[in-house]
Amino acid sequence: MARDVQITFDCADPAKLAAFWAEALGYRVQGPPEGFDSWEQALTAMGVPPERHNDASAVVDLEGAGPRLFFQRVPEPKRAKNRVHLDVRAAPGLTGEARMAALEAAADRLVALGATRGDRHEPAPPLAAGHIVMTDPEGNEFCLD
Repeated sequence: MARDVQITFDCADPAKLAAFWAEALGYRVQGPPEGFDSWEQALTAMGVPPERHNDASAVVDLEGAGPRLFFQRVPEPKRAKNRVHLDVRAAPGLTGEARMAALEAAADRLVALGATRGDRHEPAPPLAAGHIVMTDPEGNEFCLD
């Protein structure tokens, strides 16, 4: 039986990180509940004080196929390397130099959005196709694969 999966990020600024990942993945920030024009309006109606309006955010796949990403504010900063990370499939079906060129283009686009570029790992056939290590604006590791 298949399960629906949500990926949760602990972070300092849920709105900022949600906006980054929405752009990075071609997702959209999840809209407010029905009957509200904005999250600010909905949260105010729910009695959430203004200083708590950025406690959480989420992004969803435009086509409804990918997992929902949920961002929740936590008081402590990130301290160590992630034990689990996302692989952003930026060059599916490509190999060799065409693959690495596509990954480089994706890396440049994400750096412009606030990501930081890490190491480039060259293709090493037959098992490794090559990838680029990145971190999002709050330092969470992910790979362009």
